[in-house]
Amino acid sequence: MTLARRHLLQSAAAIAAVACALPGPALALDYPTRPVRIIVGFTPGGPTDVFARLIGQWLSEHLGQSFVVENRPGAGSTIGIEAVVAAPPDGYTLLLVSTSAAISSSFYPNLSFNLIRDIAPVAGITRVPMVMVVHPSVPAKTVPEFIAYAKEDPGKIVMASVGNGTTPQLAGELFKMMAKVDLLHVPYRGAAPALTDLLSGRAQVMFESISSLVEFIRAGKLRALAVTPPERSSVLPDVPAVGEFLPGYDASVWFGIGAPKRTPAEIVERLNKEINAGLNDPTLNARLRELGATPLTGSPADFEKHFVGDTEKWAKVMKAANIRPE
Repeated sequence: MTLARRHLLQSAAAIAAVACALPGPALALDYPTRPVRIIVGFTPGGPTDVFARLIGQWLSEHLGQSFVVENRPGAGSTIGIEAVVAAPPDGYTLLLVSTSAAISSSFYPNLSFNLIRDIAPVAGITRVPMVMVVHPSVPAKTVPEFIAYAKEDPGKIVMASVGNGTTPQLAGELFKMMAKVDLLHVPYRGAAPALTDLLSGRAQVMFESISSLVEFIRAGKLRALAVTPPERSSVLPDVPAVGEFLPGYDASVWFGIGAPKRTPAEIVERLNKEINAGLNDPTLNARLRELGATPLTGSPADFEKHFVGDTEKWAKVMKAANIRPE
């Protein structure tokens, strides 16, 4: 064996040894090399599932591997979160994380995980507004008028929600706390029965996704008083934000991608870059806006602000309102 050939083989062996010692960066260079799972903690067909499939399709088309949505419904998405927390931190198991996850991590006792500690924020996808609506029989036409009306009959106005410990309920509870009004919360088993009672007048007020209520608003069957994010929505541009009357109010619903903690930073950055490219793509951007969503672009640190901030905020609201599992 010549000295040159021996030197070449020794160099190759040294490079291989370094690659084995640094598996994260080495793997990240070629990521992904096999299909990736996106775990969704809800059944197919809902908004969480829809957004996961839209971003999964984009990633599949642009990263050369399949990003497959896997539904793991149950317990406010905590079953899905547990599956991701237990997965290897190699970028091949991701989580469609949402406001529901931030709430459920505090709502359910004795969980095996801590959302902030065990899930790494990767990228935001969208923010979807809710809207505060009332039955037309309610005389209030504005938020200040509704607050005055509610203070005249404390505990008499029925606030419907899609269930105990859900984002719509907490949006209402935050409103009650900030407006200092007493509304009677009635949880239903899903949006359909809650909406039925609201449309009939058996319930008087509700906070719910704008996409679920916009047609009833446009038909005059419900009256929109305000949207819940800090800014107005392009879907209902003439409807003010609650925060215009109660400064600091924000009950946005957001969706994004998370990964097991200790996922290599290079993989997180690559996913973040590609997801942001998708959100800025005119076709995907337009599709999200058709669904009433605002693309939520930014760095992992930007998404972490939503992720951590809402987890802490909703935990405080639940404690103050004494909200517990039924």
